Amino acid sequence: MQSPSPDALDLKLLHALQVDGRAPFSRIAEILGVSDQTVARRFRKLRTTAGLRIVGMTDESLLGRQSWIVRLRCTPDVAEQLATALARRPDTSHVDLISGGTEVLCAMGARSRQDRDELLFDRLQRTPQVISVSAHCLLHTFYGGPLGWLDKTQALEPDQEAALRLPYSEPVAAPIALEGADEALLAVLRRDGRATFSELQTSTGQSESAVKRRLERLRSTGILYFKVQHDRESLGHGISAMLWLTVGPSALDAAGRKLAEHHEVRFAGATTGQANLLATVATSSTSELYTYLSEKIGGFDGVQAVETALTLRHVKQLTHEPSR
Repeated sequence: MQSPSPDALDLKLLHALQVDGRAPFSRIAEILGVSDQTVARRFRKLRTTAGLRIVGMTDESLLGRQSWIVRLRCTPDVAEQLATALARRPDTSHVDLISGGTEVLCAMGARSRQDRDELLFDRLQRTPQVISVSAHCLLHTFYGGPLGWLDKTQALEPDQEAALRLPYSEPVAAPIALEGADEALLAVLRRDGRATFSELQTSTGQSESAVKRRLERLRSTGILYFKVQHDRESLGHGISAMLWLTVGPSALDAAGRKLAEHHEVRFAGATTGQANLLATVATSSTSELYTYLSEKIGGFDGVQAVETALTLRHVKQLTHEPSR
């Protein structure tokens, strides 16, 4: 039986959590003009009907780490097993099955060059069913990171969004070094971005005051941000696709910025490789995807080629949940 689609209040709640994933229910309720109990009840419902999760993420660029998009072409009999193994790794954030189940797409942020090389040049190259491996370094993000598709819904009024958004912090020089206590805190928030201070204290062995101090520092510097994980189908997005655009160098920046403005785009970034602009898009149907490609992408200047691949299954979105 299909779950009911989120209504207007659900979308406002999702948008509010995208703006501040740790905002207290009381604060969200005040801004939305409903009761605390209503917000809590809607949150619990969305966890069940839309797979709602709040996940703590890190800005890898501020930590001096590179982010990579890895394409693995393999035999159909091993694709799902390979995708699951990659999803279990803590250094991957997204793992998808695409291209008729013969290709795995993986977004990873290796903590060190040794970790990157061990995966790309050792383990994957020695897997017999893997036909080819191509790795593309993310050079620039036009849309993604702290920004998500929910920011484009405009479910909240501008003043509501402003009331939830954290104060702007001055940019910090990268790379920023993390301490062991920071790493322990981030590991817990990666599993549950809304873990209470008491839970964070117990899990990390730090005092509550230390947890609050570290959490504030990680957020104010931009190292830590929170994203809303949810089932895309529940919001009417039955079709997800990857686009690899080959764009002339002089048109790359303009094309990337234009992509970021599109309502259909969830992520857009410049990468190394012949196809130098990557985007993930979501639409309600294949006919809507066709219209998007022919009208919006077709109107871009400097685009020399476009490769499109439908996403068959999201194996990992930010965090891996084997039971889902």
